[in-house]
Amino acid sequence: MAKLHDAINGYRAAAAAWWGARTEQEQRMLAIGGTVVGLGLVWGVLVDPALSGRARLQKELPQLNQQVAELQALAGEASQLAAQPPVQPQPLSKDGVAARLQAAGLVTQNLAVTGDYIKVEFKGVPFAGLVTWLDAMRREQRVAVQEGSVTQQGPAGQVDANLTLRQESSAQ
Repeated sequence: MAKLHDAINGYRAAAAAWWGARTEQEQRMLAIGGTVVGLGLVWGVLVDPALSGRARLQKELPQLNQQVAELQALAGEASQLAAQPPVQPQPLSKDGVAARLQAAGLVTQNLAVTGDYIKVEFKGVPFAGLVTWLDAMRREQRVAVQEGSVTQQGPAGQVDANLTLRQESSAQ
């Protein structure tokens, strides 16, 4: 600690000697210059960022308040929708499934609908069309594949498929 104190005193003495070697006019000019530089640093580091940040926040605050209100409205709507019972899909019928297959452009070899189950057999259908139909059935009718086999046939993208699908009920 004594070495540090001695070093500080040495720097003070050197600075005092340097300052004392200056004329009165030089000392005045250096004091004014140091004050201007110090004020510039205080302004640049503390005052200006605070003022510009405040102005930016005042400009953004109305937008942020509007976004908060929209999010609160969406959250309220989501909670209302969550409280409602889910919409039940229509019971499966052979005619309804056949109509959906025809709308998707798929031709079946065999189609059987029994209760919540669909057994369907395809020969040479486009794989993309089959997957699109399955996705639509999953979303609209809550149908899941219970058992299935898909094999590639003939030209690229054509498949044979045997699928057993089951409509899920809300009780599960």
